[in-house]
Amino acid sequence: MGKLVALTLLGAGLALIGERLMTLRERINAYREVEPVEPQNCHLIEGLENGSEDIDILPTGLAFISSGLKYPGMPNFAPDEPGQIFLMDLNEQNPRVQALNISDGFDKASFNPHGISTFIDKDQIVYLYVVNHPHMESTVEIFKFEEQQRSLVHLKTVKHELLKSVNDIVVLGAEQFYATRDHYFTNFFLALLEMVMDLRWTYILFYSPREVKVVAKGFSSANGITMSPDKKYIYVADVLDKNIHVMKKHDNWDLTQLQVIQLGTLVDNLTVDPDTGDILAGCHPNAIKLLMYNTEDPPGSEVLRIQNALSEKPRISTEYANNGSMLQGSSVASVYQGKLLIGTVFHKALYCVL
Repeated sequence: MGKLVALTLLGAGLALIGERLMTLRERINAYREVEPVEPQNCHLIEGLENGSEDIDILPTGLAFISSGLKYPGMPNFAPDEPGQIFLMDLNEQNPRVQALNISDGFDKASFNPHGISTFIDKDQIVYLYVVNHPHMESTVEIFKFEEQQRSLVHLKTVKHELLKSVNDIVVLGAEQFYATRDHYFTNFFLALLEMVMDLRWTYILFYSPREVKVVAKGFSSANGITMSPDKKYIYVADVLDKNIHVMKKHDNWDLTQLQVIQLGTLVDNLTVDPDTGDILAGCHPNAIKLLMYNTEDPPGSEVLRIQNALSEKPRISTEYANNGSMLQGSSVASVYQGKLLIGTVFHKALYCVL
């Protein structure tokens, strides 16, 4: 009798996992191909060969680019090289990237940058906050940007028990930020099981030196995060649910969901067009091609523009789409005065004049 019960439970468990795997394939668009949408004036950026996972552009047109991310389950073309932060001046006629020097005393060998966000204080000093995964852990590194020297001075490493599996960050003030957690489990195989079972245990964290708390939860995989130009609303991407959550920011830093914008593609990092307030989303049209990388059938890229995000019917349009022949695994898109930068998890980066 005991063996029969055990076999019944085993069969039920395998059936559940099988059903979840089929559902997961649908959720990650395993069968989707993209139709090309490519602006005329685009070219790959020389010097960015190992990813450009996140991009943050200052109001002056200086763009920070994180590169060299090593992320479990994702391809990496330079596994033995440390990550870097690049700078690109979009005011130049033919912008080029330059790797920023990082001050001594910081462990550059284990630098593994992920999401980034900038903050400008009242004295116009620029600070760059970087999600870092040294030895596959999660920290937030705070740097001061020295524009004349084209360098970063490391000021502080932020660690906390709630800062696990951190993906992206948006800075709210000096040493104040929201951060997204994209997996509950830090073990790769448990994280994979988490995806299969759709546990929805990931969240958004508020951090300050005086208070650290979870301010929104229940995401399948919280990913990119950014803020509206008026600083009243927070936009959060749930990559596995293929949507963007529009959230109201309260005085106590809690977040309340206002609406969810369904996109039908796996949404990675988000930025805001400073001129229009539109959201730009770097997306993965078919995530199975990321997880099972094949040079003969590489992952494609997709960039969406979301207008009127606070309205009942936001307008969604495609800014860029490619099947991987030029750009693989797009993760972010950011604009400055008619110039578009598109970054990737592990591949190259694209510069377009719109």
